[in-house]
Amino acid sequence: MMRSMASRFRIHYTVSEARAILPQLREWLEQLEQLRQRVEQNDATLAKLLTGGRDVGGEAANRQVITLSKFKQLMDEFQRREIEVKDLERGLVDFPAVIGGREVFLCWEKDEDDITHWHELDTGYAGREPLHE
Repeated sequence: MMRSMASRFRIHYTVSEARAILPQLREWLEQLEQLRQRVEQNDATLAKLLTGGRDVGGEAANRQVITLSKFKQLMDEFQRREIEVKDLERGLVDFPAVIGGREVFLCWEKDEDDITHWHELDTGYAGREPLHE
């Protein structure tokens, strides 16, 4: 990972560096999806307790706090690496990179086998361009 001083990001990935961590990202994205589903289930349980006028403490609240904590820990892994999760459900992820002397994002979705596209920082997925290696 290259570090740069005059840019929006401290860390920039080469295509090969980003590709090397895809297996780990796939695993984290799967865990995040499972945790997101648990948060929704826990929310539904807590909502039922609230409408029934019951105490919402105890196990249901503890489960939600633990689940949210695990979710935050995984999201912190992305943030620490300056990898941006753009759409959790799709598994859409952007890696800061430098192409042609410009700071851009390498763009990848969890269903894609490889990183094959990039886009400008401000264009997003709609502005994806194929990598020319």
